[in-house]
Amino acid sequence: MTEQSNGARTADIAGAFTFVLHSHLPYARRAGRWPHGEEWIHEAASETYLPLIDALRTLQRERVPVRLTLGMTPVLVEQLADGDVLKNLVSFMEERRAVAVADVARFADEPERARVAAWYRDRYSHLLRFFEDELHGDMIGALRALQDADVIEIGTSAATHGYLPLMSRDSTIRAQIGTGVRAYTRHFGRAPQSFWLPECAYRPAYLADHPGGAVVRPGLETFLAEFGLKVFFVETHTIEGGRPVGKAAGDAVGPYGEITRRWTIPLPPAHEQTIHTTFQPYWVARPEVAAIGRNNRTGLQVWSAAHGYPGEARYREFHKRDSVSGLHYWRITGPGVDLGEKGLWNPVEAFGHVQQHAAHFAALVTDQLAHYRAEHGERGLISAAFDTELFGHWWFEGVDWLREVLRRLAEQGQVELTSAGRYVRERPPEVVLNLPESSWGEGGGHFVWDNAATTWMWPLIHAAEERMEALADRYAASSGPLRELLDQAGREALLLQASDWPFLITTGQADEYATQRFQSHVARFTELADLIERGDTGTAALALVRRYHELDNVFPDIDVSLFRSAVAAGAR
Repeated sequence: MTEQSNGARTADIAGAFTFVLHSHLPYARRAGRWPHGEEWIHEAASETYLPLIDALRTLQRERVPVRLTLGMTPVLVEQLADGDVLKNLVSFMEERRAVAVADVARFADEPERARVAAWYRDRYSHLLRFFEDELHGDMIGALRALQDADVIEIGTSAATHGYLPLMSRDSTIRAQIGTGVRAYTRHFGRAPQSFWLPECAYRPAYLADHPGGAVVRPGLETFLAEFGLKVFFVETHTIEGGRPVGKAAGDAVGPYGEITRRWTIPLPPAHEQTIHTTFQPYWVARPEVAAIGRNNRTGLQVWSAAHGYPGEARYREFHKRDSVSGLHYWRITGPGVDLGEKGLWNPVEAFGHVQQHAAHFAALVTDQLAHYRAEHGERGLISAAFDTELFGHWWFEGVDWLREVLRRLAEQGQVELTSAGRYVRERPPEVVLNLPESSWGEGGGHFVWDNAATTWMWPLIHAAEERMEALADRYAASSGPLRELLDQAGREALLLQASDWPFLITTGQADEYATQRFQSHVARFTELADLIERGDTGTAALALVRRYHELDNVFPDIDVSLFRSAVAAGAR
């Protein structure tokens, strides 16, 4: 018998487990503050990313041997590394601490509420010390160090989280993926292994109509293989067939749970149930890139708005804030309890209850893997995939829950804690599978991003795709002012393609804001493209492009040749 890295012997291992946390926020740098804009980043950083780094460093310091898969979209990484964003984050946390201090005094006659305010005061003091003194203001550096220590595997995604199946040009898909890989390598000093398809949206190869005759559009795995990526993630029904379940069925905590309140989505016809299982990875179309499906049973314990842990009565209520300070003082209290009837949140009691839910989840993982091994005679993998922001932001106590689940699984020694890339590298799949077109959006298809409220966006996106490809074909080898214009046009093209804009319009969370953001990127791209096509590189044109770059400065090493058509790229 050999020793496993998490301390258990091979013969005792029921199977392997990885959290797959997908971290993403829209591009919001210099986009205003509350209720939308850059404050999204500040809230997620202070409620999710910093606490998660703190939790992982705690486990590392205590020598608890853990691993997980942490996806980071390139557009998020760029923002978390941006000096302006980080400076504003410090100001945000200082403001939060100040309002908590003021609330302690304001609630002098309400001692229980004053204690919660004091808890917030101490929390923000800790976060400021942790960020400035321990991390030296560098979240990305801290994540890179955790990856170098083999605590996490950081995955990447499309540059701006573009919804790839609906893109009209393969050059766009190549640019989204290639730009994401370049950004990852620049920030983390190595090539990525795992890739989060935005919204878990997969598109297989198909024949597309073309004026010169039908042409084959490759499956997304072809582009991933081109950039050396080894594994990506899909929804449960993509592997198992049947009707969409869990998040794709609309039962989800967080923004996805809002969609059913605005739309009546007809259920798609159920696909025939397959013999395949999410307990195993599969090669996709050819043995180069593997797919791992989300395990639905473990997912429901967290995602489910009806049955998941975040609905526990003791946990903090997300939807109710104090009208003066904006701090959250209330607990969920119970299912269906009106916001006006919510009880006071007790952080000590709430965080204490995390232990019970962590123990339950660790036992569930172990039992599921043991059952699979007993039934099939082989070890399986559970991939529990969630949006990272669910933990800490939507479910405030969730980061502590993650830490304690990892701790329990590591100490119990019956489950191998792994990461996606490591698992596929050490246990290559044995089966090649053709996957259907799918996503984890409600209904399991593309509706959330292409519907009556968003259909007007796609002709604009497709026109910009075609125009950017033509510009890259003609000017990719340029230099000087013309290249400066072209590079910024490429950034604006990527930003207008973000899946966030149609998503926010569909959910109604920030439809006016999303419309304005989308249209502003379209307008900037159009203006830059006009200048390039006219050959205008004069003083006014350079002043304009530099003003736009100050607003949208992502991907400083952008390679616009990635936007070239297949014909032009092949002629190089």
